[in-house]
Amino acid sequence: MSEQAGRWTMDVALELCRRALAEGRQRGLAVLTAAVLDSGGHLMALLRSDGSSLLRPQIAVGKAWGVLAMGFGGREIARRAGLQPAFYAALSDLSAGHMIPVAGGVLVRDAQGTLLGAIGVTGDTSDNDEVCAVAAIRALGLVADTGSAT
Repeated sequence: MSEQAGRWTMDVALELCRRALAEGRQRGLAVLTAAVLDSGGHLMALLRSDGSSLLRPQIAVGKAWGVLAMGFGGREIARRAGLQPAFYAALSDLSAGHMIPVAGGVLVRDAQGTLLGAIGVTGDTSDNDEVCAVAAIRALGLVADTGSAT
């Protein structure tokens, strides 16, 4: 783990956002927006690519907030939402719309498994958003928890 990532700071949060957006550019994806929350659900950093659409910041925060609220990654939230749509509709209501049940919200853990926070990425397909989030997390020597067993 890099020395910078050993501490959960605003600089680490900003770097996660920067790297997620850079990964999207490198892959030729649509413009992205990334948000990083601390483990208590507080916004630490949000970066929006030029040309990103109006609701992208709220979607990025919602993806990150939802994985923190449920305790597992967006891929698992999406799977469960497909099995229990009424329950996840109720969760959306309870959370004032902050629950976004798709891939692209990823829990961030340190090497010991301690939850540090979450990143939400949006702008392309949910699968591509997740790829960018995971790449950013791994680039800083942290552990990505997407909610997928693979």
